[in-house]
Amino acid sequence: MRLVLRLLTGMVLSLVLAQVAQAHRFAPSLLKVTEISDQLYNVVWKTPAQGTSSVPLQPVWPDSCEITNSSPPQVEGTGVVNSWQMRCAQLGDDGLVGETLGVDGLGENQASALVMVSLLDGRNYQQVLNSEQTGFVVPAESSSGEVMGDYSLLGIEHIWGGWDHLLFVFGLLLLVGGGARLLWTITAFTVGHSITLSLVTLGYFDYPVALVEFAIALSIFVLAVELTRTSRHDILWRNPWWLAGGFGLLHGMGFAGALAQSGLPQDNVPLALLFFNVGIEIGQISFILLVLALWLLVRKPLAPWQDRLLPIPVYILGSLSAMWCIERGLEVFS
Repeated sequence: MRLVLRLLTGMVLSLVLAQVAQAHRFAPSLLKVTEISDQLYNVVWKTPAQGTSSVPLQPVWPDSCEITNSSPPQVEGTGVVNSWQMRCAQLGDDGLVGETLGVDGLGENQASALVMVSLLDGRNYQQVLNSEQTGFVVPAESSSGEVMGDYSLLGIEHIWGGWDHLLFVFGLLLLVGGGARLLWTITAFTVGHSITLSLVTLGYFDYPVALVEFAIALSIFVLAVELTRTSRHDILWRNPWWLAGGFGLLHGMGFAGALAQSGLPQDNVPLALLFFNVGIEIGQISFILLVLALWLLVRKPLAPWQDRLLPIPVYILGSLSAMWCIERGLEVFS
């Protein structure tokens, strides 16, 4: 099974090669609106610096609200942050409650956006927007069900947008094949990234983002090197869960970085954290099932050429990870 999985990996990697140069740069846009006094709001709009369409992403708020003060755009990591003050004098005593906030351009950019609203009385709301739902009506009460659904979706979108994470899972599939070894290895990876995702998000420690991004790329390169080894009797091959769990700690910090960029509802932090992780696991499992399903389709047709095609996925994995190591290493030392 390992041989066929390697062949399958080569096909899939070839299809996505053009898209992975910006691996782990995924983060939804963020529209954060905070009420600071009666009828006055702070607005933070963060969107990726590199767009995917000529149509810009633009925040939308009630027509009766007007911008009273703005700050110059600031570049933060891979995003651009704009800040304003917004006065909504004509909305009445309930302010933004019952009004619509949204983002234009989501469909054209195939993007998502997180809207967060914090009111003076302590109410906090959040909603993930996409091409199908571009607006959010601020409700009178928060819903735990919305938090569960929104952050699960956010976790799925992040794992599927983070090609470095998916390629690491690919590498684990190549290393261990299927059966119980795959189950234990993926479980170890899950435990590892869940630990650091939780600790970082809850504020127990911080980390240098650029260095962790470099280390994530290095973990894929180490895995690619291991796949070139002809011996299958060393400690690492017999106990791959140690490698998966250890590098999972690094990947968890990457997940936490994306979650920090999106923000958390202050009245539902544990629930949002739990279901963001649930979304990651759903995305990870669905990716593995997709690989196995494709393997069933191509197993027999590719059998005559498997010896020639065997090295290709490992070389692609190694080349991409080496490119990321160089790219991210330059960011660390720049």
